[in-house]
Amino acid sequence: MRLLLIHQYFAGPSEPGGTRHYELASHLVRAGHDCTIVASTMNYASGKRVVEGRGLVVEQRIDGIRVLRAYTYPSLHRSFAWRVVALVSFMFTSVWAALRAKDIDLVMGTSPPLFQALSAWLVSAIRRRPLLLEIRDLWPEFAIDIGLLKNPIIIKLARWVEVFLYRRATHLLVNSPAYRDYLLAKGVPDAKITVIANGVDPDMFTPEADGKFFREEMGVTDKFVVTYAGALGMANDIETILRAAARLRTETRVRFLLVGEGKDRPQLEAKAKELELGNLKFAGSRSKAEMRAVLAGSNICLATLKNIPMFRTTYPNKVFDYMAAGRPTVLAIDGVIRQVVEAAGGGVFVEPGNDRALAAAIQSLCDDRERCQAMGLAARRYVVENFNRHRQAQDFVRLLERLTNVPQTDHEPPVPEVRETCV
Repeated sequence: MRLLLIHQYFAGPSEPGGTRHYELASHLVRAGHDCTIVASTMNYASGKRVVEGRGLVVEQRIDGIRVLRAYTYPSLHRSFAWRVVALVSFMFTSVWAALRAKDIDLVMGTSPPLFQALSAWLVSAIRRRPLLLEIRDLWPEFAIDIGLLKNPIIIKLARWVEVFLYRRATHLLVNSPAYRDYLLAKGVPDAKITVIANGVDPDMFTPEADGKFFREEMGVTDKFVVTYAGALGMANDIETILRAAARLRTETRVRFLLVGEGKDRPQLEAKAKELELGNLKFAGSRSKAEMRAVLAGSNICLATLKNIPMFRTTYPNKVFDYMAAGRPTVLAIDGVIRQVVEAAGGGVFVEPGNDRALAAAIQSLCDDRERCQAMGLAARRYVVENFNRHRQAQDFVRLLERLTNVPQTDHEPPVPEVRETCV
């Protein structure tokens, strides 16, 4: 079976960003199938070019995966309007790149953004192949809720495109159970939807590691390290973390690290300077391979989003990484991810946007290291059992085999041993 995936934000293990698709594609290749991914020449998390070479398309090989890097205008982090320019440029060049892939059996698109999903639909129509559409976030609803989309004509058009894609797709793949409910409410038949949740490869993390070298690099060797790892954007509510850090300014044991990039970083750095946050550092973006050391060097981890209803439907990737690393999560996101963390006993929920409650939760865990360690261990056990990428990848392969009428494999992936030590 030969899969063609169009995904502007695809990231390999040496790049910052989520590696869900790299992990799924790697498993697909190990199962004896072929995978070609059409991706951007620019990394979404850092905004930097990730491949050298001229022309509209530059070809790579990453662990047996063929990656066709399609030219993208380098304006992702300038402004919302310039981001649209980058997205539209990829929409056109990705079609050109995708048509270079030979002998494909299935086209897979992923949203957001909707632009690249349209590219996948067009390629599937031209090549006369089935279309698997993955919904990673509920766009345009998220953009409307956080105020990115305000023009009623654009909103109407975006919703029309959304429904158009749902109807044209052969099958829909979602990474949160709440997204299934959303699609059902849109009139999508249940048989047309498969849930393969966000998760994590537990082998990527070593819970007993102490992250000594990362701590030394950050100058926090003897501190209680509180880490946020992810995008620094409008939706991520980083200002609540800054305000919580201000409340803990006199707590000399605690240090905050913001690991990631985004177009809001300059404003956030200015705000941190205004608040005189000597207890907080911006650590920049790190590759997925480097995140092992980052999380090993952390005592607890933060996950925050704006307090809007639609964000209650999402499974943020970062939380599963935190859990696999054996670190408790202080979670300022309500909804389905709260259910995961609470079922695991792997962290503490606080009201989104409430910096007083966030600071209090951090202080409480700093004061009770045994509780902190127990939560980390519980989180690791739960994620290995329930959100293990090895099992999810096998489900993914079987879905593709079913959609392309390829005889299904009997291979069952090994399940990593759960490590019981957390430092």
